[in-house]
Order: sequence, then C-alpha cells, then structure tokens
Amino acid sequence: MVKFIELNQVDSTNNYATALAHAGMAQHGTCVFAHHQTNGKGQRNKEWIAQQNQNITCSIILEPTCLNSSEMFWLSKAVALGGCRFLKKYINENVTIKWPNDLYWCDRKAGGILIENIIQGSQWKFAICGIGINVNQVVFDDLQTKAVSLKQITGIHYQPISLAQELATDVLNAFDALISNHFFTEMEYKKSLYKWKQKVRLKKANRVFEAIILDVTSAGQLVVKHAIQEQFNVGQIEWII
Repeated sequence: MVKFIELNQVDSTNNYATALAHAGMAQHGTCVFAHHQTNGKGQRNKEWIAQQNQNITCSIILEPTCLNSSEMFWLSKAVALGGCRFLKKYINENVTIKWPNDLYWCDRKAGGILIENIIQGSQWKFAICGIGINVNQVVFDDLQTKAVSLKQITGIHYQPISLAQELATDVLNAFDALISNHFFTEMEYKKSLYKWKQKVRLKKANRVFEAIILDVTSAGQLVVKHAIQEQFNVGQIEWII
C-alpha cells in the first residue's frame, strides 16, 4: 500500500524523503511527489531539471531489511524494472533500461533514477529511490534530441500526480517480486537492457570502441565483449549514441 505525500514545491524529493528517514518518520512504500523541484538531483552530481507541473518528480522510500548491503544493485534493478513496466503500459514497444538505470524509449531518455542509501552501522535501513519521468514536457533545450516525454510519444496529455501514484505501486510490486525471487528479476532486467546483445559504441577516456552488450553483474558492472570481454563500473565509460 502506497502512502502518498504531495508537495507543491521542494528543493529535492530525495532530500525530503531522506529527512523523513533521519527523523524516524519514514515508512516503507511512502512516495514523496513534488509538482516542482528547485534543485532536483541526477546521477553523478548532475542536476535533474524538469518543468513545473509537467512531469513526475518523486522519491519512493524502500526498507530493504531483508537484503544485505552487497545486494544494492539488485534493488536498483528492481526499481528500474518497476519504472520500465510503468512506461510499457503507455508505450507498446522500444522501452528499455539503459545501464545503469535510465529509462529509454528508442534512443532517447524518458526517465532517470537516483537511489541514495541510508546505512546505520552494518544495517541497510532505507533506500531513497528518486525517479523522474518526462510526462507532458515537450521542450528540453539542449537535450531536445536526447530526451523524450510520454506526450511526445503518444500525443496524450496526462495528469502527473495520478501517474506518480501508479508508478509507485509498480516499483513496490517490483521490489516485492525481487524479495520473492531474485532469479526472475535478473532475467527480466537482462531482457529489458538497452541494446542487449547488440553492438554499441562506447568511450573510455580517449578510447572509443565498439562492443556487444552482454550482461550486468550483481555488483552493477556492465559486461561487454569486443576483442576481449570487459567489465566496467558506473562512471567508467560513456555511451556514444
């Protein structure tokens, strides 16, 4: 059951959810939704920019007490699958998860995920799962050819708050499925990978090379094959699309 908190404006839904956790007020399954974020967070210290009242900007609080800290990327897989399943209900095809956790339609970004973990001692207390989905926004400035929204794909105008409630349910269901059976989560994630079993262009430092996407390890490393098989950590390589 999703507990839903609606905010008109906040600096970051992840910050708000994290504050709830530190104040002892966080509950598993709580979704913090904001109509406007003034300082949204993206991956690797980037800013997540979304037009006011046009998109999903939310954070879902998960309590992974039945997992250990070595399984953090398993949770990341489940959250990404929840987002992928959500989008597939509105877009029939070409919805994928671009490693490590972007949501793609064809070769354009429809959403992103940022998970921040709260660990006390040796106990993994909470995962704060920030999710942004482009819903009604149609102008993306410098990212116009790289980003895409549901409205651009379907031609339909949506109510972001209703979609956020649905998304939160899909993420919670994916989390529950992970707890029940890691194997099925692993298989669905692999099949949902952007460019899985396809040749792509990647860049590491000054080296640009072609490789086939094979897998993602349980620790979150991308496995690719060209002349040799290599594994890369998050942030080590760039996609050339």
